[in-house]
Formats: sequence, structure tokens, C-alpha cells
Amino acid sequence: MSFIDYYKILGLEKTATSAEIKKAYRKLARKYHPDVNPDDTNAEQQFKKLNEAYAVLSDPEKRKKYDAYGENWEHAEEFEKAKRQQQSSRGKTGSSQDGWQHFQYSSESGDFSDFFNDLFGSSYQQSKQRGFQSMRGRDLNAELTIPLTETLKDQKQVININGKKIRITIPAGIKNGQTIKISNQGESGVQGGPNGDLYITFNIQNDTSFTREGDNLLTTVNIDLYTAVLGGDQVITTLNGKVRVKIPPGTQPGEKIRINSKGLPIYKQPDKRGDLIADVQVQIPRNISPEEKSLFQKLATLKR
Repeated sequence: MSFIDYYKILGLEKTATSAEIKKAYRKLARKYHPDVNPDDTNAEQQFKKLNEAYAVLSDPEKRKKYDAYGENWEHAEEFEKAKRQQQSSRGKTGSSQDGWQHFQYSSESGDFSDFFNDLFGSSYQQSKQRGFQSMRGRDLNAELTIPLTETLKDQKQVININGKKIRITIPAGIKNGQTIKISNQGESGVQGGPNGDLYITFNIQNDTSFTREGDNLLTTVNIDLYTAVLGGDQVITTLNGKVRVKIPPGTQPGEKIRINSKGLPIYKQPDKRGDLIADVQVQIPRNISPEEKSLFQKLATLKR
């Protein structure tokens, strides 16, 4: 029987912190766990080694003894006996094994090595309760591209993530770049651990003639010179059809007309919508008749 280097099994140095030990164990245990590698005896054996290494290095008392006697494990009991005698001579009671009786054995597929038993003694209780190998599943990230017109109301879709079909509801008003969480739809937990979550980031492609600005939509409306001067009605196209609006007399180029509640749905507020904002552009006639020219000249004379 040879010495087992628990640090090497976990890919760590002897100076590793508790957090580094835990992180290394979780990463490797997920890789070699029997649930992830069914019928793979090599992975199963590696998983046993990982559990044994973690059971020792994650326990401060066991790690202390291992660091002290690991490579001299054959003489560990002699050293411990001498220490107990020394403590007894000083009037101290107790055993070097105090506090080591209740660690959780984290492998369901076999006992720890002879090296472990010889170093720590067969008196350590090895209950086969689920312990270190029970881990939360990994979170998953995905990107979903949808057209802007599909954000006008809640949409139900089925998406395929790693071969798994997941039914989701896309809330109306979802924005470009927004991420939503689908609980428990990430990778499955290991040995009873909870599932991870699924995070979906949305890429909204504008399939309309409007420009999106938050929950509002921007558009351009062209009116003739006479409507700009005298005012009148103008038909404007919205996402939900056409509406007729009033153009006030004397409307200037570049003025904005706001049409309430004709924009996009507001996220998680289904009864509210943004506005449609129309930028007014006045069309100046290029070709006019002699009669029209005469009338403009008269108007110009009146203004002077």
C-alpha cells in the first residue's frame, strides 16, 4: 500500500485554501460523477478518489493529521500514541480522534482506501448519507432572436436547449438585450441537488418601418404646405392600423405629434403602452402653375 497524494488528486498545492479545495472538488466531481458517466468504471474510480481526498482535506482536523503524517502514515499511530501519552502526563484528557467521528462519507459505491483506514483508523463512522456529491446543476445561457412584431403580446414558444424541449412564455414588451430567467431549466442537479436555471437573452429584430425608443415608436409624417399653414386632417400609420390626427394651423417642419398609447406594450404592464411620436416634415412644392405662382406672389406682397 502506497501513500496517496490527496492534493495531487484535486490538482492543488498544499497551501490551497478551503475555498480552493471546495472549488476544485466541485469541478472535478461534476466531471467524474457516475450519474454523468454511467457504466464508466474509470470515472467511478476517479470519483471515489475525489471523495476521499475531499473528505480529508475539507475537514480541518483530518487535513492537519494528513499533513503531519501523510507520507509517514505507517508510523502515524505511534506518533499519535506518543502525543496522547504526553497530553495525559500534562493532565489533559481526550483523544486525538475527538471531533473526527461524524464526517459524511460521500461515495455510495464503495469504502475508502486502505491508506485512509490505516491513517485515520477503522473507528471512523462512514455513514453512506448523501454528502459532498449532492450538487446544484449548472446554469445555462441561451440567445433567442424574435421580430419586434412578436413582442406586441405574450408569446408561447418551445425552444430546444441541449436536446431538451422547454416551453416558455415571452412577455409582451421584451426589449432588445434583455435577459429573463427560467427557473430549474438548467442542467440537472447531481445526486438530488437542485437543477440550475436557464437565462435567455433576447435579440429583437425590428421588422417594422418604425424606430424603437424604449416603449415609444418614432415615425415620420409628410404633410403638404397648405396643411402646414391652414391645418387639417392627416392619416398616420401605426402598428395597429391607421389613425386620423389633427394638424394644427401653422405647424412647423420638425415639430412632433404625439399619439398616446400607440407605441409598444410596457413590459409586465399589459394594459399600458408607449406612444407613437410623429416627426412632421413639410413638403414644399417644386413645380407650381402660373396661377399658383401669382397667388404666392400676392401672399408675399401682403406679408411685406
